[in-house]
Amino acid sequence: MFTGIVREVGRVVALEGTRDGRTLVVEAPVTAPGTAVGDSVAIGGVCLTAEAVEADRIRFHAVSETLRRTTLGRVAEGAEVNVEPALRAGEPLGGHYVQGHVDGVGTIGTVEAEGDGLRVVVEASPAILRYCVVRGSITVDGVSLTVAELLADAFAVALVPHTLEATTLRDIAPGRLVNLEADVLAKYVERLLEAR
Repeated sequence: MFTGIVREVGRVVALEGTRDGRTLVVEAPVTAPGTAVGDSVAIGGVCLTAEAVEADRIRFHAVSETLRRTTLGRVAEGAEVNVEPALRAGEPLGGHYVQGHVDGVGTIGTVEAEGDGLRVVVEASPAILRYCVVRGSITVDGVSLTVAELLADAFAVALVPHTLEATTLRDIAPGRLVNLEADVLAKYVERLLEAR
């Protein structure tokens, strides 16, 4: 379980494998010292299991399902990624409940300055948009954000200066692909109502 509050921006320093499975080594000097083999860590919003930890680097393996459903199948060596360790009992829940189970990939539509921040439109599939509500939560590349507006085939979010400074969203641009995870509470409500 995560909160969508990014701990640090890490860097992919090594990649091996194919679309059938891929090993990633992420340099994350803040997160690595507190990570043990077997721990869950969100990388770009994707929950991965630490296979090895050496100094400031963590090694993960992404299976074909993960590579198909997320942007990790396209990530390049040297790329920056948002890093968040799993929530530990007693820690504050600063964002919202995030599983790191990405629902799909969205595309950045427009990016416009808005005060000190940015207003960003993210194009998403109907399967994701059905769970979005204005002022509800959405996770974009592992960052907990609030839906500011719903459009026919997209949603808009407002990025505050801190988010732009502390996450990879600082380099957001039209056409960029991003991992999206809808609010898990909406999915459970839908499932319970279906059962009725």
